[in-house]
Amino acid sequence: MRNLKRNFFVKTKTNLILRNSLKFNRKKIENPLTKIIKNHIIFYPTPKNINYGWSFGSLAGLFFALQIITGIFLAMHYIPNVDLAFWSVEHIMRDVNYGWLLRYMHANGASMVFITMYVHIGKALYFRSYTPGYTRAFLFFAGILIFLLMMGTAFIGYVLPWGQMSLWGATVITNLITAIPFIGENIAYWIWGGFSVGNPTLNRFFSFHYLLPFIVVGIVFLHLTLLHLKGSTNPMGSTSTIGKIYFHPYFTIKDGFSFFVALLFFSILIFFYPNLLGHPDNYIMANALVTPPHIVPEWYFLPFYAILRAIPNKIGGVIAMLAAILVFFTIPFNDNAAIKSPRFELLRNIMFTAFVVNFLLLGHLGGCAAEQPYIMLSQFCSVFHFFYVCFGIRMFNNLPIQQN
Repeated sequence: MRNLKRNFFVKTKTNLILRNSLKFNRKKIENPLTKIIKNHIIFYPTPKNINYGWSFGSLAGLFFALQIITGIFLAMHYIPNVDLAFWSVEHIMRDVNYGWLLRYMHANGASMVFITMYVHIGKALYFRSYTPGYTRAFLFFAGILIFLLMMGTAFIGYVLPWGQMSLWGATVITNLITAIPFIGENIAYWIWGGFSVGNPTLNRFFSFHYLLPFIVVGIVFLHLTLLHLKGSTNPMGSTSTIGKIYFHPYFTIKDGFSFFVALLFFSILIFFYPNLLGHPDNYIMANALVTPPHIVPEWYFLPFYAILRAIPNKIGGVIAMLAAILVFFTIPFNDNAAIKSPRFELLRNIMFTAFVVNFLLLGHLGGCAAEQPYIMLSQFCSVFHFFYVCFGIRMFNNLPIQQN
């Protein structure tokens, strides 16, 4: 009887040890994906007072993912040849099952990406999301780099349908490279694959348009990693860990509502106004012998196109256009404000509003004819753009707090 009790005790104890060891091993070999979802989505600590402005980063990611998915399916039917590219797009629109939907989703999806990115960058500037510390500065730099690569991807993607605006837009923009002293023409010939925009150019643009989004995906992951190292900022500018709540379910519901509204707007755009943001001349096959009366890029390039045309000198215009974007890299070094919340700075709010209005005005002027008074207005708006980014942000940092 004693031996039976002893054996039962030993077996029970052995089973408990085995169970505990299995539990320990399960925790030790936890699925990395599950761990990421738990730590960085479900239980990710988020400031409870953030508003819907913080949803635009997720919205940009959503529409960027849609661009990749629709782009892969469109690439299955597209032919990068100057004689067949235009008709392959027509084939997609007319003969491929739901090809018209894929094409319109991809064409208008680019506009949705840039709408959300512009608002996301504007939110970062207004709420000073690039401070404090180097981590947040690098987070901001990664975002601007994504914006630059997305502009390059969108430009070469606009060339692929091979309509009139595609051909002449590519001709005008790539000709700007010839403004580089000594080596400009050689670089332009290398990009063209000849002495003008032609079949080799289209092939190269198609290859880069397919490749660049996957490079952007890598930088997006870097952007998210830097964000989760320090956590999200909040409208009051506080970096304290007090007053934070889990991301799920509170902000998954909030972002879900943002997704619903954005996708509803996107659906209305696709099904009712699919060509609203495009140029009608791009439905005419490219013809190198016929120049369109007014060459304009897509709407999201227009502010920088206005800056380009504001400078009479060719190389000066190219430098100004690039500098208008690259100057954003200096913002974390210019902003040394002790108070991070913009709610207490009336003059800074007025200046930021003026900057946004000025940027929208530049977009309008970029679509106008290159004549007076539009050129003079573009010059004035360009000067204000550089003034605000380089000096205006720092100038209004140390003003007295406005009393309510």
